[in-house]
Amino acid sequence: MSEAAEPAIASLSFEAALAELEAIVQRLERGQLDLEASITAYERGTALRRHCATKLEEARLRVERITFDKNGKPKLEPEDEA
Repeated sequence: MSEAAEPAIASLSFEAALAELEAIVQRLERGQLDLEASITAYERGTALRRHCATKLEEARLRVERITFDKNGKPKLEPEDEA
């Protein structure tokens, strides 16, 4: 995938970003890229890893906000406004 054709990382779902990151790691491990392409892939992989970590943290914070009402139904607590 050329740089121009690559989707913006911020627009990727966690699953799409992780799949792309895994593909990059495989290509790097197999030595399928020349030096310049390896550096570019490594840079994109680093950005994808950060994106995935952010998405996981957002999900963790959402899960922590889940509580149950008196009938046992799950509900979200409002976000803290700091």
